[in-house]
Amino acid sequence: MTLCMPTPDERTISRRAEIVAALRRIVPGEGVIDHEDGRRGYESDGFSAYAQLPLVVVLPETTQQVSEILAYCHAEGIRVVPRGAGTSLSGGALPLADGIVLGLSKMSNVLDIDYANRVAVVQPGVTNLGITRAVEGEGFYYAPDPSSQIACSVGGNIAENSGGVHCLKYGMTTNNVLGLEIVLIDGEVIRLGGKQLDSSDQDLLSLIVGSEGLLGVVTEVTVRLLPTPQMARAVLIGFPTVEGAGLCVGSIIRAGIIPAGLEMMDRTTTHAAEDYLKAGYPLDVEALLIVEVDGIPAECDHLVQLISAIALEKGAVTIRESQSEEERLMFWAGRKAAFPALGRIAADFYCVDGTIPRRELPNVLRGIELLSKKHGLPVANVFHAGDGNLHPMVLYDANKPGELETAETLGADILKLCVEVGGVLTGEHGVGVEKRDLMPEMFSEVDLAHQQRVKCAFDPESLLNPGKVFPQLHRCAELGRMHVHKGQVPFPELPRF
Repeated sequence: MTLCMPTPDERTISRRAEIVAALRRIVPGEGVIDHEDGRRGYESDGFSAYAQLPLVVVLPETTQQVSEILAYCHAEGIRVVPRGAGTSLSGGALPLADGIVLGLSKMSNVLDIDYANRVAVVQPGVTNLGITRAVEGEGFYYAPDPSSQIACSVGGNIAENSGGVHCLKYGMTTNNVLGLEIVLIDGEVIRLGGKQLDSSDQDLLSLIVGSEGLLGVVTEVTVRLLPTPQMARAVLIGFPTVEGAGLCVGSIIRAGIIPAGLEMMDRTTTHAAEDYLKAGYPLDVEALLIVEVDGIPAECDHLVQLISAIALEKGAVTIRESQSEEERLMFWAGRKAAFPALGRIAADFYCVDGTIPRRELPNVLRGIELLSKKHGLPVANVFHAGDGNLHPMVLYDANKPGELETAETLGADILKLCVEVGGVLTGEHGVGVEKRDLMPEMFSEVDLAHQQRVKCAFDPESLLNPGKVFPQLHRCAELGRMHVHKGQVPFPELPRF
């Protein structure tokens, strides 16, 4: 992939000292990082194939500071890249040479826990797992659980609409966020939603979740809390073929069973995870399913019996049920450690993120195998099988000339295959820069133009996270500019809210 970002504004770069001084007036003390060594820590995110030193990094601690920073950047025409914990896997937080990185890691407080309404209000820098840790003593938890949940922040989860191993039953981030406080590019602070379960207004909340930092900066989040289930049980199911495991996934869902989690790992990933963590995985199978059910004990026992019967019917050669909470957690620990485990057997890996209809799992897995042979690089498969969110891991060595480019080409071909069978380019990692140039595979020019009109409504000068998502960003004047002000756009025929 040839990485093309917006042309650096040399005038902005030449004004660096002036910009740093202005930001220090807004965020005093250590909240502004301008020396090279400090900025180097922000030059890339988890998608580390590309790096760019930012102009300056600013770390606000309050909504007011975020508002003043954005108002200043808007007035001065300075580009802004919002950043959470930096665990993004699509280059969503890749900096710009002439732009500031607006890091939200210091906004990491739990502001309110309302058990009566089953909600928590948190700042965007709170970690995903941190929400559950804050409420588990009262028997509650926060459902979305990406593999990086110990590190990834809630603000970043909102930017990418993150999921996790339990999103099949409990939904993605968008299904678990009830309210947001957002700062627009001109510094205006608006609120969407709240503690109520629904709103009669236009659903702008769902527009912001998954918008990848292109529309505004989230400074406060109201999330849904769920009561911790009485029981959860996990089952390891091994198959002699990957296709057989894929067929079993479809059969479980077709039977009307919605597990709390339904994951799949191929032989390569299973062996890597077992060597890394000793989770108790069988090593004589080509594919391994982890199926979890939760609820009251009688319900869990009944569902485990049904799932085991379906698995045997589809050719499972091993079935192992968790016998304790510790064993269940160990089953999941191996799955969540799949990425670092694969890092021990390959110099580098390139994580692909696409989603397909469940019925296409066997066909797509065969297609990935053929593409792997075509490009000459191995692929390890680990994914959220229940909702068809694939994470093929292309294994390569960046020190070998041409292998990075081959890995990117193979990844792009896998994503094109996902789209061909009726799927989409991303399930939870976002588009960022990684999939930006593949957007025309899924959307027409008319589709992309309408999406860019939404961008223009919130950010007419394209100062927020430019260079991401859209392969070619038109000027708003070409599309017909409109701008959100005080939560409204200036068209009388549109409803006010």
